[in-house]
Amino acid sequence: MTIRVATYNIRSMRDDVPALVRVIRALRPDVLCVQEVPRLWCWRRKRARLAAETGMIVAAGRRRGGMAVLTGPGVRVLSAETHLLSFRLFLERRAVAIAVVEADGLRLGVASVHLDLDVAARALHAAEAITLLEAAAEPYDAVPVLAGDINEHADRETFRYIAGRLTDCYAHAPRGDGLTFTARRPGKRIDAVFAGSGVSVVSCGGAEADPADLAAATDHLPVVAELRAS
Repeated sequence: MTIRVATYNIRSMRDDVPALVRVIRALRPDVLCVQEVPRLWCWRRKRARLAAETGMIVAAGRRRGGMAVLTGPGVRVLSAETHLLSFRLFLERRAVAIAVVEADGLRLGVASVHLDLDVAARALHAAEAITLLEAAAEPYDAVPVLAGDINEHADRETFRYIAGRLTDCYAHAPRGDGLTFTARRPGKRIDAVFAGSGVSVVSCGGAEADPADLAAATDHLPVVAELRAS
């Protein structure tokens, strides 16, 4: 079986929500890692509404940090946790949401992250997130998968560090040009899915969605990786 793991920065649902819903449906994700989910007024209701309208449930994620993991039909959630990452003075508080899931016998520990614009914080939080992910996945013999807004290019230090611990799915099996930011004028690949050993990457790339919806939904483009047990 192929499991579709996607990542999407949705900018707190401040843009065209019907377009956002259509894009997520077009992704057909089994697991969706979301960044910048609503965390202020009516945040639970907004998250639940997005999940319901896309045929998913909120598997992991709390208010602080703005992270969430959503799962679709046929995916069993074995555990869920959310951790705040190290505090950095004058910087936004970051978090990682982790869900250990199972579909057709394949177990994945999936983490959603949104790394900082600050270089030092980005490096520190990437290392913390991977450590937390591996600790969550290990008791279930699950393959670790980290997905999110990395906020830097693939040739930079933190991106290379993550790709040294886990496979950069797009680099392994690219589909399309891989550019994710901005949604209206894509020029950077700063959103990615990384997977550990135990799965093979069938493909990784953008959504086959209406370009107008992609431009209207949020300021990032989503990434979806097709993973299969190796």
